[in-house]
Amino acid sequence: MYLQPTPYIDSDADNIIAYAKEITAGKDSDLERAVALYERVRDDIPYTPYVDYSNPDVFKASWTLARGVGFCIPKAAILAACARSLGIPARLGFADVKNHITTERLKKFIGSDIMPWHAYTELFLERKWVKATPAFNIELCEKFKIKPLEFNGREDSIFHPFTEDGEKHMEYLRDRGHYADVPIKPIMDTLLSLNPDIKISDFVKGDFAKEGEIEGRSHSI
Repeated sequence: MYLQPTPYIDSDADNIIAYAKEITAGKDSDLERAVALYERVRDDIPYTPYVDYSNPDVFKASWTLARGVGFCIPKAAILAACARSLGIPARLGFADVKNHITTERLKKFIGSDIMPWHAYTELFLERKWVKATPAFNIELCEKFKIKPLEFNGREDSIFHPFTEDGEKHMEYLRDRGHYADVPIKPIMDTLLSLNPDIKISDFVKGDFAKEGEIEGRSHSI
């Protein structure tokens, strides 16, 4: 189940296969390959929550890899797809989180500071499942003053509860379980219940990194 391509974790896509092979060339173990994949997916694909959710492709691994930007769900799907293409079992985990460093614009976009269906990847390495969260790239972390998440393949890597300045960052509120593919219908049902206009909002054109940098500066004054 966790090795097969699916509609959104499309591990059989040509660009996914090529990307995974390029990243892991010369790596001798699944653990080394998984760590290398994590680091590249985290930083190669800048994070943005401002996408057109009316287009199902924004949840898809190969489409997001080709576009070069995405939010937590497709970034987790890219990591899972690359792992599956190399024979490493992978699935997606989801949780509702309270993000204490979200921007005002994003809170209005979502309709809350609680982010539903936050995604991470679960990889089966050395006979156990471990969590890896490739959502926030290093440049974004620097602007928000949070420590980039590292992943060693042996321990869970999920968001820190505090920023580097000691402020609250992320609270995990509700575990929504794990899935072999992106459960797009319940995700969209939840988003639309919070903000019925989310699919047609002008917020799609936002610059999340710039917002974080500007609001971070204003809070420090």
